[in-house]
Amino acid sequence: MRAVIQKSVGGPEVLEIVETDRPVPRAGEILVEVHAMAINPVDVAVRAGAFPLLGEPPFGVGWDVSGVVAEAGPGAGFAVGDEVYGMPLFPRTAGGYAEYVAVPAGHMARKPASLDHVHAAAVPLAALTAWQGLVREAGVKAGDRV
Repeated sequence: MRAVIQKSVGGPEVLEIVETDRPVPRAGEILVEVHAMAINPVDVAVRAGAFPLLGEPPFGVGWDVSGVVAEAGPGAGFAVGDEVYGMPLFPRTAGGYAEYVAVPAGHMARKPASLDHVHAAAVPLAALTAWQGLVREAGVKAGDRV
C-alpha cells in the first residue's frame, strides 16, 4: 500500500510517498481503508518540527481519517463495510496519510450517512477541540444555553 512519511522536518517537500506493508488489525482494532483524511494545524506543526510530538523522524503523520472498515479484529464492534471516521491514536503516530490504517476500534465512530468522507474527515479534531472548550473548560452541560 502507499503511505506518506517524512524522514526529516520541514515544509511539504519533506513528505514522501512510499510503498509499505498493509497493517494488520489486532484484537479490538479495525483496518480502515482511508477514503479521506484532513490536514490540521497540528499536522503542519509536527511536520515542521515546531511541535515535536512524535520525536525524531522518520514517521507517518496524519490523524483525522474517514473510510470503510476493511477488516475487523476480534472484539472490534465493527463489521467489514461499515463507514467510520475518527482521530485515532492522537497524540501517538497514527499514519493517517495512507491507504489503510489499523486503529483501536474505540477511536472511531460510525460515519453519519449525511456526511461524505471528505466532510467527515474534517470533523474529529475540530469537534474534539470544541467539546473540550465547552464541556471540560467552560463546564457546559445538558440544558445549558450557549
